[in-house]
Amino acid sequence: MTCPTCGSHDISKNGTSHRGKQNYKCRDCGRQFVEDPQWRPKPKETKALVNRLLQEKIPLAGIARATAVSESWLQGHANAVYEAVPQTAAVIPKPKGPLAVQMDELWSFVGHKGNKQWVWLAMDAKTREIIGCHIGDRSRESAIALWQSIPAVYRQCAKVYTDFWEAYVTVIPSKRHEAVGKDSGLTSYIERLNNTLRQRIARLVRKTLSFSKKLKNHIGAIWLFIHDYNRQIRQKLAEQGDLVFSSGLH
Repeated sequence: MTCPTCGSHDISKNGTSHRGKQNYKCRDCGRQFVEDPQWRPKPKETKALVNRLLQEKIPLAGIARATAVSESWLQGHANAVYEAVPQTAAVIPKPKGPLAVQMDELWSFVGHKGNKQWVWLAMDAKTREIIGCHIGDRSRESAIALWQSIPAVYRQCAKVYTDFWEAYVTVIPSKRHEAVGKDSGLTSYIERLNNTLRQRIARLVRKTLSFSKKLKNHIGAIWLFIHDYNRQIRQKLAEQGDLVFSSGLH
């Protein structure tokens, strides 16, 4: 018998586990263990694959089947991933100057369709980065939270295009806000992003069985997508040599 932690052979019996198996204890390091344990830590490769699949339009049950992990383990892992996701958009730093932002809201729900959770989004019209997000109701307070979530340079310099929802008018400075219709094309990028979100995140599909049961996981899944989406944009711009805003990202 060898200790799995320190490799010592100075092992003693130490009762039984809750499953009735013989429990051992290492006299050198104090590690307790059983021989041939049923539970084993998941390989790094499995966790990496699961993390990638969490960013795709696949329900948790489907990921569990594809990766041969238990649904209970997967749910716990997903909860930890969603809780650890930063809820601030990482974007390419911009200098002060002419900037254009498009904003819109996307309907979603948690638990049941009566519990509406609106996804407020802001996008840089040039780079197509998601620069701000807030998940909440459709009130003025949520519009304020979206406005505060975008980097300061946009709040100071950007021209902001939105639809005619009244909450925007009371939050965004009038000199830099313009409410426009869909036919203007000035909110086309953010409206296209809404379609992308529904295609990439199963819990945002209007008629789906993959809806969120917990608001924290709903928010975490959306932010997980945002970070991956912006990462792909930065990678694409770097390949094209278009990262002209920040020397640190060339």
